[in-house]
Amino acid sequence: MSRERVREDAAERGIEVDFVERPDAGSLEEAAGLLGISPAQIVKSLVLKRADSTFLFALIPGDRQIAWPKLRSVVGVNKLQLPSADAALEATGYARGTITPLGSTTAWPVYADERIAGRIAMGAGEPALSAFVDAAELLHGLDAVIADISD
Repeated sequence: MSRERVREDAAERGIEVDFVERPDAGSLEEAAGLLGISPAQIVKSLVLKRADSTFLFALIPGDRQIAWPKLRSVVGVNKLQLPSADAALEATGYARGTITPLGSTTAWPVYADERIAGRIAMGAGEPALSAFVDAAELLHGLDAVIADISD
C-alpha cells in the first residue's frame, strides 16, 4: 500500500506522520473543511519536470500558486513544466491528487515555499487520505530548499 511507503519513508527521515481518512473532496477548500483546517494548512505536492527530463517536488501552501519565475530562479533553470499524469505517476509512484515526496519511488529534490509552517496536511499516496506532519520536521527530513516560490 502507498500509505506504508509513506509511513516507512517518514520514519526513516525522523518525521512523525498521522493519517486521516476523509471523503473525496471536490476542491482544496472542501478538503480543508473536511479536515477542519484552513486551505493554507494543506500543502500541495507538485512534481515538476525539468528540460533534462529529471523531476523535482515543489511544496506550496494550498492558498497560493507556484511563482514560476521565482521557482526557476531558485532551481537555476530556464524551464519547468507540469508533466502529464502518466509521467507524474511514473516519476513518483503516485497518481495526481495523492502525490507526496514521502515514499516517492525516486527521491527527487524538494523545494518548499517559505510560508509552510506548523502542522500541515498533505497527500498521503492514496485517494481520500491525508498525512498530517509537522512542517519543520518534514522540511528538515526531506532536506528541502526553502525559498519564496509562491504568489
